Amino acid sequence: MDESKPPFPPYDAETAAQKARMAENAWNNRDPQKVSMAYTPESAWRNRSEFIKGREEIVGFLERKWAREHEYKLIKEVWAFEGNRIAVRFAYEWRDDQGQWYRSYGNENWQFDALGLMAERHASINDVKIDAADRKFLWDGAVRPDDFPGLSELGL
Repeated sequence: MDESKPPFPPYDAETAAQKARMAENAWNNRDPQKVSMAYTPESAWRNRSEFIKGREEIVGFLERKWAREHEYKLIKEVWAFEGNRIAVRFAYEWRDDQGQWYRSYGNENWQFDALGLMAERHASINDVKIDAADRKFLWDGAVRPDDFPGLSELGL
């Protein structure tokens, strides 16, 4: 099977931003199987203190994540890029089973193969409790509308 996920490296400002937005949209749709297809079959992750290897583990991780992070909404923004690597910063909002809201802030370093599949993902993330009144990610539907502000415009 010929798997690919354009745009392909090397990345420029436009294609790095496109790649980040595609990842944001996929994660906001919260379909672990579909999300996993953007990664190489042997993709290696570090997510917080968890180490994940391969699509099957990616799917399991995402299923667990979205089972506890309700009303998840994410925004990603490119920080830097070079060749086949992109660094992004992100924030997402979610609530737990008790109704407590959080905004999780983080950075990811991505490395892609020649087919545009992510081979490595290194994520550092911190969770901050927020009041429901302090939420900023208030769009309808799963995917952030094109005219909704990004992280910089929101002051995050």
